[in-house]
Amino acid sequence: MIAFLKGKLAGKTPQVAYIDVNGVGYAVFMSATALSKLPESGGAVTVLTYLQVSDVGIALYGFLSEEEKATFERLIGVTGVGPKVALAALSTFSPRALADAVAAQDVALVQKIPGVGKKSASRIILELKGSFDASFESLLSEPSTQTILDDRLKGATEALLSMGFTSQEAELALKGAPEGATEAALLQYALKRLGTAH
Repeated sequence: MIAFLKGKLAGKTPQVAYIDVNGVGYAVFMSATALSKLPESGGAVTVLTYLQVSDVGIALYGFLSEEEKATFERLIGVTGVGPKVALAALSTFSPRALADAVAAQDVALVQKIPGVGKKSASRIILELKGSFDASFESLLSEPSTQTILDDRLKGATEALLSMGFTSQEAELALKGAPEGATEAALLQYALKRLGTAH
């Protein structure tokens, strides 16, 4: 089972990301939302994956968050909903918005997913109602300040690495960065420090 891929983005199409992991290229199907968040080609990426083996072949689906993956797995568990529709759902709604639409039993809203008619929308609501349980709710809960800060630091670190700095230089440059700084501010702070260090 492939749990995640960590490598460089080799390229992407409107449905697929090509990830180079130590010289092996993986074609990973992703939602339009996730694809839009990926860096430029050559950028470092970590993608959570779901491997599907069927009569048609093997396909790899990718996600940028645990809640996106958990939503996808719940959707493909619904009768008549395949990975294509599940990705379309994630391209249309955030996991939180979809969970809210299901909880509100809003058939018209769920029907906004491309390829989903009234019957399918009703089935999705019927089968998923109540499945967004406590453990899933905790995944969807608002990210803590620490998580937000970690994400910003990660983003700034990745930007520094793409500029050719080593991870050690990036880590040192970001040490003692002001709390609550945006990713751009963290990057500026680090570059200033790196400029004085050289």
